[in-house]
Amino acid sequence: MPANTPKFSVVVPVYKVQGYLRACLDSILSQSFNDFEIVAIDDHSPDACGRILDEYASMDKRVIPVHFKENQGIGKARDAGALRARGEYILFLDSDDTLADGALQAMADRLEATENPDILLINHIRTYWDNRVQASAATQILESAGTSVFTALERPEFLTMFAVVWNRVYRRDFYTGNGFVFTDGIYEDALMVYKTMLTAARIAALDHVCVEYRQRRQGNSMRTPGRKHFGIFEQYSRLFEFLDANPQVEQVRSLLFERMASHFLFTLAREDRILPRDRTDFFKLASEHYNRYKPREFVIPQGPQGVRFQVLERGSYTAYAGLSFATLKRRQLRRQARSAKTRLGKVAYNRLYQLHLRRPVDENLAVYAAYWNRGVACNPAAIYHKAKELAPNVRGVWIVRKDSIEDVPEGVDFVVANSPRYWEVIARAKYLINNVNFPNDFVKRPEQIHLQTHHGTPLKQMGIDQQKFPAAGKGMSFYKMLQRADKWDLSLNSNQHSTEIWERVYPCAFEAIDYGYPRNDVYFHATAQDISRIRRQLGIEEGKTAVLYCPTVRDYQKGYVPRIDLERFCRELGPNFVLLVRTHYFYGQDPRLQALQEQGLVKDVSRYPVVEDLCLAADALITDYSSIMFDYACLDRPIITYADDWEVYRKARGVYFDILSQNPGETPGATATSEDELIEAFRSGAWNSPGAAELRSAFRRRFVQYDDGHAAERIVKHLFLAEKGSIPPVLPLDKRTPAPAPTARDIEPRPGSAVAETAPART
Repeated sequence: MPANTPKFSVVVPVYKVQGYLRACLDSILSQSFNDFEIVAIDDHSPDACGRILDEYASMDKRVIPVHFKENQGIGKARDAGALRARGEYILFLDSDDTLADGALQAMADRLEATENPDILLINHIRTYWDNRVQASAATQILESAGTSVFTALERPEFLTMFAVVWNRVYRRDFYTGNGFVFTDGIYEDALMVYKTMLTAARIAALDHVCVEYRQRRQGNSMRTPGRKHFGIFEQYSRLFEFLDANPQVEQVRSLLFERMASHFLFTLAREDRILPRDRTDFFKLASEHYNRYKPREFVIPQGPQGVRFQVLERGSYTAYAGLSFATLKRRQLRRQARSAKTRLGKVAYNRLYQLHLRRPVDENLAVYAAYWNRGVACNPAAIYHKAKELAPNVRGVWIVRKDSIEDVPEGVDFVVANSPRYWEVIARAKYLINNVNFPNDFVKRPEQIHLQTHHGTPLKQMGIDQQKFPAAGKGMSFYKMLQRADKWDLSLNSNQHSTEIWERVYPCAFEAIDYGYPRNDVYFHATAQDISRIRRQLGIEEGKTAVLYCPTVRDYQKGYVPRIDLERFCRELGPNFVLLVRTHYFYGQDPRLQALQEQGLVKDVSRYPVVEDLCLAADALITDYSSIMFDYACLDRPIITYADDWEVYRKARGVYFDILSQNPGETPGATATSEDELIEAFRSGAWNSPGAAELRSAFRRRFVQYDDGHAAERIVKHLFLAEKGSIPPVLPLDKRTPAPAPTARDIEPRPGSAVAETAPART
């Protein structure tokens, strides 16, 4: 081999996996054995996969991206990767799966011990969204092989392994020298596996777990029903043509026939593969192939599977359906028994709700909610106001709690949660817009469109990632959480980071729309007059520097616990600063803050209704892990991170990146981990230094990606007007002009100017 030939070429076909691709690439690049290359084939993926591959390639020369100009399918992508590969061995790895720690080293060691076989069979585990792990059924036979080398005819039990190409490693000269290529369509793995196994002169095995096979809840092409699954018949026809052309492998014909018949029955039984209307046709073709390829010496296995084989041979779909119905009925009875208690006590609301669910959907009705019905707020509020302007035919109704009625602006139509009219509007509205989930008892009709706007960019772990952190997921049912997320049609994002995270931690079938956060539009439209008016309303004296302090909630603590001696901090800042303090909305009023406000040391703005006003009024922001930092970055003003409990928070809640790292794109500015450090940051001027500005600039490039002042317009046109052709593109960052920084000059507001009412809070 040439000196520059890597040991492994890891071929990764890539298509619509932006939420999983980084984990896949990281699992390879973090291997202790580093003599490898990654040949990643972007199969014209419509999401950000191509950009992610280029990003990784710019950081590590071992990543070699290949971009297709049109989608060609996973088989062609693998073929292109194999042709581009330079490694001694080829490993095909799907882009939503990962390599286990130490996998490549274990493979290299076994290859050396077995003197470079044609194929090395490797072990895997299945991983599930709820953190379950399932061992491979092949573990025992892989262990039994030890370091022996064999052929498939000598050890035919290895033909019963899961027939996929990623649980084996191919010697490149063997693979390319025999001209192996993938066939079109799905189920291409089985044909490739059996042909290569029956061609190889030397096969070895490794029981070390090398691949973590992700069982995706949604998005796996094999779990999308349709007639494409009929392609299984052509693949097995090609396999038996291969057997006919190679009489030397005749002894395994019966074994492969049994594998084929079992595969047909497995596919037919899966509701996520074969639609009810296609079952008869699929069964008929399965029966035809069964009888066409059945070897004379084949013996039908014993037990339930043997009964199904007999039914398949007779071609009786009625008999097959009878067997399937009996199994299904037993499952239904078990489910009904479990759900009987749940139905008790819900009869009254069900009657009213079911009545409205039978009425037609109102095409011009939109229901809005935010922060668990706390009021007219956040992204839904900005969409509501823009819809009144651009789509006045769509009536908007807000869901609010009883204790929030007084905060509803005049002229806004609303219903109280769980009132009779509430059940009517959520049953009949065409559009449902929320920044959190609707309740479990909300029934999403097929005609309805549910937009999930979210309410912040994730720094802390979210969705199913919270399972690893007991403080975050305490008392939460993740199954019910995903059932609620299953009702989303659209998921709104303000940056690619969010897009990738939401896709992975909420593994559901929604469409991501990268339009920016409507609540942040005001940061690009507010004028100097607007800002001056807000500062006067807040009582900020002319010429003073206003600092907004917004700590987030701690899952591991009960109630609000001050993290700063505010009295000391204010005195250290001096008379030229004014501190605005906003506690998280989960907390009630704090008497200590009220006392400090009465002394004139701070301004408690915890119950101020419009957080955007506070951001516009502030010259700088102090926060810890609150998502307000990502929104405030739109303004391009100083952000100071005060994280005195970073290690505790990181371990208890989990985070996606290290905000204290000082790495560009992670840290938004000056940092402090103690009260003294925070005071020194202001005394020394570090809070507003050129170094802090450079960090802020990189942070903005990563997170102020789609926020440009036109997010609400894009969403309203997409959702209500079907004017996708007229949706304005996102402006480049250097073409956006944030609202001016606060000035010492007291400017009279111009007539009619106003800042849009948006979110009252951040998490």
